Amino acid sequence: MKRRDFIQSAAVGVAGGLVASPAIAQSSPDIRWRLSSGFPKSLDTLFGASELLSKYVAEATDGRFQIQPFASGEIVGTAQAFDAVGNATVEIAHTCSYYYVGKDLTFAIGTAIPFGLNSRQMNAWLYHGGGNDLLNEFYAKYNVYGLPGGNTGAQMGGWFRKEIKSLQDLQGIKFRIPGLAGQLMAKLGAVPQQIAGGDLYPALERGTIDAAEWVAPYDDEKLGFYRVAPFYYYPGFWEGGPTIHFYINLQKWQELPKQYQAALQAAAAYANIDIQAKYDAVNPPALRRLVANGAQLRPFSQDIMEAGYKAANEIYDELSANNAAFKKIFDSYRAFRNEEYLWFQVAEYTYDNFMIRARARG
Repeated sequence: MKRRDFIQSAAVGVAGGLVASPAIAQSSPDIRWRLSSGFPKSLDTLFGASELLSKYVAEATDGRFQIQPFASGEIVGTAQAFDAVGNATVEIAHTCSYYYVGKDLTFAIGTAIPFGLNSRQMNAWLYHGGGNDLLNEFYAKYNVYGLPGGNTGAQMGGWFRKEIKSLQDLQGIKFRIPGLAGQLMAKLGAVPQQIAGGDLYPALERGTIDAAEWVAPYDDEKLGFYRVAPFYYYPGFWEGGPTIHFYINLQKWQELPKQYQAALQAAAAYANIDIQAKYDAVNPPALRRLVANGAQLRPFSQDIMEAGYKAANEIYDELSANNAAFKKIFDSYRAFRNEEYLWFQVAEYTYDNFMIRARARG
């Protein structure tokens, strides 16, 4: 079955079975939406998800439901995208929940929190563990409805101007890192910085900051960090499976005909899969190129990982004691994570660990 046929089938089938063509025509108004992406067009995997969504929604509705994507800054900036949806400046946005922790730290859970779920587990929690329902209950206070719309997989730990051998080497490091991860790094002695992606390279080059994290090899290569901060650390333990969402104005979502809602859900689900599939395809050759150009791969030391895990749990305990919304969602998230890793250690980890060793043996 072709993807267009599949999405059309979902749009009609989910809405309630086979419907005669005249009935569909009567309930298929022409709708035009604007989508504000939280990403520039140069990040083609992330921005490309908005283009995919628009393409498949249009195809599934015979062009009656059109969504025009705009890059970050063309209508509003990344920092304003969520509010722009809530106040109906735009009907939909594609962005990360944790960009908005200034409103409430609960927003962090919608994307990623330190030592959280990996990408497969995050999808399992969102789709089948009640996670997206809990998040949408929270987002409804802002007049927003969310659909999962992508995952990068586990991210890298960032680029450092000097080698970080131990926890002591983090002390005083000016590190561009957002949200709860910034709070965690502050507990470890670093000085978190909030800097937009386009300003990171000159800040590293001038020494305004000492380190910066972004995503993974494919996107990081484009930004050229290896030229000015050669030490490339892993893993990004604060982003084990970060989700990007399509955020929709709640009233606009509720007003959509059911078949348009179904088309939008199906297209978002396709984009959700496609982002990580593309990253998994393009990151390996990008990593090889980065190393060939001088990037020096380094794992975070065990003392940094252990201290980070301890600090993360302290943060979660503090937030749960003082933020009811955070506690409600995090309790579900944590219980799900514990069950997932009980399962993953049996089959997934054993298989992957064997294959990694087999590859190394040749």
